[in-house]
Amino acid sequence: MSENKCDNCPYFVAQKVIKGKWSVMIMYFLNEGVHRFNELERRLEGITHATLSRQLKDLEEKGLVIRKEYPQVPPKVEYSLTEVGKDLIPVMISLEKWGKKYTDYMTKANCNCDE
Repeated sequence: MSENKCDNCPYFVAQKVIKGKWSVMIMYFLNEGVHRFNELERRLEGITHATLSRQLKDLEEKGLVIRKEYPQVPPKVEYSLTEVGKDLIPVMISLEKWGKKYTDYMTKANCNCDE
């Protein structure tokens, strides 16, 4: 099968790696430290159990998240960022700054500030 020209484009690769509605928010919370599944589920208002599970598996498969399972009853599983996942944090901080600027821009654009 031939390789798509975009497959080696850094923007395409980055978008592919952090795709998913909740990926950035999950990584944001994991940047604070280790979290258990239920902690993440509580903090991510509106996410379903199945969606969180799928997003965590996807982030783990892409090498951004570590899943650590402890052999005990009841089962204990913790999630944290890998080193390459931590490397994404400065990018997320830049996205946060841009998001704030954009929100301010849209607020000003949608108000009747000239009246």
